[in-house]
Amino acid sequence: MYEFEFEKPSTIAEAVAALADEDAQALGGGQTLIPTLKQRLAMPSKLVSLAGIAEMKGVSIADGVLTMGGGATHAEVAADACAPLAALAANIGDPAVRNRGTLGGSLANNDPAADYPAAMLALKSTIVTNAREIAGDDFFQGLFETALEEGEIITSVRCEIPEAANYQKFAQPASRFALAGVFVAKYADGVRVAVTGASEEGVFRWSEAEAALSANFAPDALAGISVDAGSMIADLHGSKEYRAHLVAVLAKRAVAALA
Repeated sequence: MYEFEFEKPSTIAEAVAALADEDAQALGGGQTLIPTLKQRLAMPSKLVSLAGIAEMKGVSIADGVLTMGGGATHAEVAADACAPLAALAANIGDPAVRNRGTLGGSLANNDPAADYPAAMLALKSTIVTNAREIAGDDFFQGLFETALEEGEIITSVRCEIPEAANYQKFAQPASRFALAGVFVAKYADGVRVAVTGASEEGVFRWSEAEAALSANFAPDALAGISVDAGSMIADLHGSKEYRAHLVAVLAKRAVAALA
């Protein structure tokens, strides 16, 4: 590690003011940032902890809308969110990660193998910051890229609770990140299908699967439909073709679990 300033504001306004300083960096649960600092891949002069901001905590459901604070931990989401998202959060990392990592931190980082981004695309989410509201469909902009501006903080997230939803993940055993993950959500106006962990371009909605399932919500509706293997990730864990196959299998499993 190296020398830096540390601030722990108690309000969003105080956090925004602290982040206005040059080279300041927000710190959520630190599950990604702290290892990055240890490796000197990032060297901000000031860390601004968001852990003490009460107005960024809590998970609640009212009038068909799930609202979660940006500072809610994975464990809190697992305990209090709607069932599909709670199940997703319960399978992130290990207990240590779930009790420290935060929803807002994960979304802001937008790791291509993270679980939450698929849920945000599938669940008609709205990302609320200290400055504005961003539709989930507009928030994720590529690998580790989001619509957040410099110094902008995710204060809360709203999701529309679907008629039914299910998330299926093929996890890398050591990290529990998704080699591929598919979140299927059924609404009265159609089905939304989001894929994480598989594409070189990050999380995405699978429009062909959405159209097929909106017409016939059954596993057989996905027969003969597949994602383009050419755009998938290839690494030591699997080839492009393997990940494309995983996406198709996981989508069918998610629908089958609901059917």
